[in-house]
Amino acid sequence: MSMQQFAGGNERFIRRYEYDDSWVIAADVGLDEDDIDVDIVGSTAIIVADTGERVTETEFELPSAGDASIDIHNGVLTITIQK
Repeated sequence: MSMQQFAGGNERFIRRYEYDDSWVIAADVGLDEDDIDVDIVGSTAIIVADTGERVTETEFELPSAGDASIDIHNGVLTITIQK
């Protein structure tokens, strides 16, 4: 397993883990599942967050295109991409 960690301007962390059969992206979004929409288009993740006061959209490139699963639990967004 290898890991990379990034911090955005607001100090929310994104971690990327590489396993033999998958990539896992974990991001501290601090939102409930009802407040966030995630779409995967090719190798791009598009995240739209609606807090009721403000709507923000963020895009970032995934390590590869492939079958992806998305989970949000306790404010942590996890995207798993099969290699």
